Amino acid sequence: MPTFLIIALSYLLGSIPFGYLLVRIFRGEDVRLSGSGNIGATNVSRKSPALGVATLVLDALKGSVAVILTYRFCNTGDVKPYLAMAIAALFAVLGHMFPIWLRFRGGKGVATALGSFFLITPKAVLVALGIFLVVVAIFRYVSLGSIVAVGAFPLLIARGALAHGDATALALMTATSLLIVIKHHENISRLLAGTESRLGAKRA
Repeated sequence: MPTFLIIALSYLLGSIPFGYLLVRIFRGEDVRLSGSGNIGATNVSRKSPALGVATLVLDALKGSVAVILTYRFCNTGDVKPYLAMAIAALFAVLGHMFPIWLRFRGGKGVATALGSFFLITPKAVLVALGIFLVVVAIFRYVSLGSIVAVGAFPLLIARGALAHGDATALALMTATSLLIVIKHHENISRLLAGTESRLGAKRA
């Protein structure tokens, strides 16, 4: 698969705004007008826990599908499979963050990255998931758990990526992680100010 097709397909898959669509279909509301204004699972769950879970699963799946399709067809392309999958992950996450269908105002990319990276480096993802759960259990901030886990991810994958002899893939996955952290800038500001919502707390 040529690189430009990997980029286009992954972006389009990532840009499917499942959180927005589910709330619009099942509740007749625009999830962007409530809570944090985000289309991701955390904000959707404030409207409906069931829809929040569905959003999490679907957002992760679209990242996985982008990587699966890339891996399936990358043997006919111009890049190595490991690098091709890293490209797919990056652009699936970018699609989620900046969906063309919602005027480029999307989510933060955590679930999509989870689904993408799990197929590339599952052990590192499981460790990152463990870090997330521990941080959330201790501090009860989903955003903090996401930031810490995503921030640690490049360190967790460095050895494996370099073992594949592909520093470029490592750089792309690191860039993906950095973008996710940057997308949490409002959460970081609220965490520093002590105004971030804790897990289980209701938010208007």
